[in-house]
Amino acid sequence: MNRYPWWKYAILGVALLIGLLYTLPNFYGEAPAVQITGGKVTVRVDGAMVDRVQQVLAAADAKPDFVQFDGNSVRARFANTDIQLKAKDALAKALNPDPANPDYIVALNLVTRSPVWLTRLHALPMFLGLDLRGGVHFLMQVDMRAAVKLSVDSYASDARNSLRDKRIRFSGITRDADGVTVELTDAAEATKARDLLYDRLPSMTWTEQPGDAGAMKVVGRLSPKAIFDIQSQAIKQNIETLHKRVNELGVAEPVIQQQGADRIVVQLPGVQDTARAKDIIGRTATLQFRLVDPDTATAAEVVPTRDGGSVGLKRDVIASGEQIKQAAAGFDRDQRPDVSVRLDDVGGRNMRNVTRENLGKPMAIVLYEKGKGQALSVATIQGEFGTDFQITGRFTPQEVNDLALLIRAGALAAPMDIIEERTIGPSLGADNITKGFHSVMFGFAAIAVFMCLYYLLFGVFSTLSLAFNLLCLVALLSLLQATLTLPGIAAIALTLGMAIDANVLINERVREELRNGASPQVAIHTGYERAWGTILDSNVTTLIAGVSLLAFGSGPVRGFAVVHCLGILTSMFSAVMFSRGLVNFWYGRQKRLKGVSIGQVWRPDGGVPAVKS
Repeated sequence: MNRYPWWKYAILGVALLIGLLYTLPNFYGEAPAVQITGGKVTVRVDGAMVDRVQQVLAAADAKPDFVQFDGNSVRARFANTDIQLKAKDALAKALNPDPANPDYIVALNLVTRSPVWLTRLHALPMFLGLDLRGGVHFLMQVDMRAAVKLSVDSYASDARNSLRDKRIRFSGITRDADGVTVELTDAAEATKARDLLYDRLPSMTWTEQPGDAGAMKVVGRLSPKAIFDIQSQAIKQNIETLHKRVNELGVAEPVIQQQGADRIVVQLPGVQDTARAKDIIGRTATLQFRLVDPDTATAAEVVPTRDGGSVGLKRDVIASGEQIKQAAAGFDRDQRPDVSVRLDDVGGRNMRNVTRENLGKPMAIVLYEKGKGQALSVATIQGEFGTDFQITGRFTPQEVNDLALLIRAGALAAPMDIIEERTIGPSLGADNITKGFHSVMFGFAAIAVFMCLYYLLFGVFSTLSLAFNLLCLVALLSLLQATLTLPGIAAIALTLGMAIDANVLINERVREELRNGASPQVAIHTGYERAWGTILDSNVTTLIAGVSLLAFGSGPVRGFAVVHCLGILTSMFSAVMFSRGLVNFWYGRQKRLKGVSIGQVWRPDGGVPAVKS
């Protein structure tokens, strides 16, 4: 009756092993490390950097524990801070011959002390949030009106060019917050203009309205969907740009995410220099299209290229990044990788005039960052083009994807203002960790003492089940690489109380069956079976509240909800399956069980219960 088949014990054993394996890295602490990331948007760090870093460290006699590439950066871990500082100086000197124009950011950092074999199994510790590690927090407001205004300005230019191309006479074009008004001389021209603009600019709704003195107007208004798309794209592009900029700070796990409709949260754990962080986050980058001067001696400016060479530039700027409406990677007719670029009307008109007069000559796309330029691409002008054109060359598919991203994310899509700023010191973060750890451990100890005194051996089983629940929860958070914050620690403490509640229900149900005269084996079986429905109902209702917090909350509330929901799932598994496995293992082998150790049980009739006290 109270026996588990072998496969259930196998499941519990595997769960226990996985729990131990993925919880273990959280106890090793952190070790000093050096992190290498790209110092410019045009510089990428790849796996080949590992060998280069190892060679530099060997020459400097700074032996690392290991050097690894994590997808965006290379990290080298060291035994102590003395070797760390020595390695940083050696790497900075070797990777950046010109300190005034560094290609790479060599930053001090902290990484887990977990053994390499654990790291290879992807057994990593949880990330620590800003309140536990220290750092800076910014809440930034994106100027959505400016984003919409830029789009309206672009649509107005497009409308003007379209009407001129079709030789439709108009007396003027005005623009307001969310639309464009075209003034025409008569109704016939207004109808032609409306049909043309409806076809060319479908993002706006176009209607005819009477004007002054018999004139007509065609009014275009951005649809709600178009406004939403413009604002969503502005947020996405700003987040992309911010991600590339914070790489310079050497932050291992920055948090850059949307909050609400028009705000972006930037959290940089481990960064204490607020002024430098604000300077980098608010930095602007500009993109320019310029003709190449083959004679670098007479060129207005000479900039480096991506392959290590240099190119001379003429003075005039054909088009700039503010005039780029779209850039996407793709393939041309010959299936060669290319980047499709679309300019606004002003930039397209300039591009058309310049390319018409400079066929067969080279043109460069130059990115300016911190006042220094670099040529992303140099291509020969094959023909006249204007608003829409393709950039081709000896590119790989990955290179055109990178180039398209650089063209799009060279500058912010809309202005942003910092409306909230906080700095948390590392000592405060360490103090928060200590207090949070103590709150969970003291709470666990108090629960364990009460359960063991009140329910005796069944209380021991409940305590072991609670420990298994805590193990599974921490392992699951580590496996998902969740970021632990103070609200998350509060959710862990709350989970302990909720998880033991299920064991209390089970124990009391077993006691009730014993009071009613059931045999110990029947009481155990019936107690678990009948308590399951109550446990399920109570946890599902609580889970609904947690999912609501997860769906509608943000920031600390969302962090609390994640741990809360995961804790409910692990507590149901541990309280029912694991605790019953322990009880079945202990009592299920005894065919003639005379009593169980579950504390004092009183019968209403004063009889003697089948209980071991």
